Amino acid sequence: MHVFHPSILRRYDIRGIVGETLSEADARAIGRAFATQAAAVDASPSVAVGFDGRLSSPALEAALVEGLSDAGASAVRVGLGPTPMAYFAHAHLKTTGMIQVTGSHNPPDHNGFKMMLAGKPFFGGDIERLGAIAADGAWADGQGSRRDEDVSDAYLAALDGGFTPGGRPLSVVWDPGNGAAGVLTERLIARLPGRHAVINAAIDGRFPNHHPDPTDPATLRQLQAAVAEQGADLGIAFDGDGDRLGVIDGRGRILWGDQYLLLLAREVLEAHPGAPILADVKASQTLFDEIAAMGGKPVITATGHSLIKTRMAELGAPLAGEMSGHVFFADRYYGFDDALYAAVRLLSVVARLPGTLADWFDTIPRPLNTPELRIDCPDEKKAAVVDGVRARLKAAGAEVSEVDGVRVSRDGGWWLLRASNTQAVLVARAEAPDQAALGALVDEIAAQVSREGLDPAALRAAAGLS
Repeated sequence: MHVFHPSILRRYDIRGIVGETLSEADARAIGRAFATQAAAVDASPSVAVGFDGRLSSPALEAALVEGLSDAGASAVRVGLGPTPMAYFAHAHLKTTGMIQVTGSHNPPDHNGFKMMLAGKPFFGGDIERLGAIAADGAWADGQGSRRDEDVSDAYLAALDGGFTPGGRPLSVVWDPGNGAAGVLTERLIARLPGRHAVINAAIDGRFPNHHPDPTDPATLRQLQAAVAEQGADLGIAFDGDGDRLGVIDGRGRILWGDQYLLLLAREVLEAHPGAPILADVKASQTLFDEIAAMGGKPVITATGHSLIKTRMAELGAPLAGEMSGHVFFADRYYGFDDALYAAVRLLSVVARLPGTLADWFDTIPRPLNTPELRIDCPDEKKAAVVDGVRARLKAAGAEVSEVDGVRVSRDGGWWLLRASNTQAVLVARAEAPDQAALGALVDEIAAQVSREGLDPAALRAAAGLS
């Protein structure tokens, strides 16, 4: 039997602090329990296994493979690389499942596991069953096999296939942030037209230059400086495992996930008129309005890459994205979140614009909005707080979307409050046509969470308001 630390089995993946809540023994148990579940799908299961560049990843990967083998599975080791390469290996090699050892965009001492089984996200109840199998010691026994498989050439060819020739040559600066996509980024740009430069390409699990999370503006400063220095058209950033995309234009301005998704949607809707385009509940209303104006069907979804992939498959959607930078292409691709592929598609669109990316950015509506506002809240209280806020809003007759938490429409704007799936926090966001209206919405959020016994004192400062 094996019991995991209660904090690491999360809704979408498994994450912990190495040496505190996550160990090699956990990795071995994860492999063995996952192989047991895979055996219910395939009598001779095979599992593609990859790992990111964190210092703890090789040892965790080795223990994981041992666990898979002990339960009779064939471990197909695709090696060091971004999570999307492991997703690709699962599809390309037709394995029963896949596991990537990765801490994603978390701090260097964190690590974890992202999984798929039979072509579908492995999350929620799947992860709960994995924990139960380990706790009961109800796993399969067997003698599996292990082999190495280099899929990098095939993966690069698939990425290259996302580029549509034509348009003007671009100057691009890339920043993998010393994450797992560094080596492949250097190989990828050699296949693309235009002028390209890479900073922080060396894979280094200590992340010596900046934390690899392109949703944090502070992590993009080095890229902004490099774009300015080189006079580049745009900059591309990845997170630690290459499934989140960051974009800045030639003037150093950040394009958030809902903004560059709008540009990507235009090309996709030309090929798929009237198709559903998905974005998470944190996205700007501008995105949904503009998708509708282009003839698409905007769909608001719950936040979370596994939920979005599942919903895409249900609706047959060719494109989806979320504010965290995950972009999902089912148009000419596999439907999983791949920041490298999304970057290639973006470059091919930008190259064919009548002007620069910065010129296009000037043309789109840009209401004022806050960054993600985080309010500390114990895990066991999060759902109750959101439920309490929801009940008051509905009693007051407010216009509320309940797709994920509560999204409240107000005159020309909206605010959101939802429970984080990965941290002991509530996440809030607001959007409004002007500063005064934005401040009023943030004050309304503060008043609501205060009535639930939480301290909203830092909200206005975090929102950039006085």
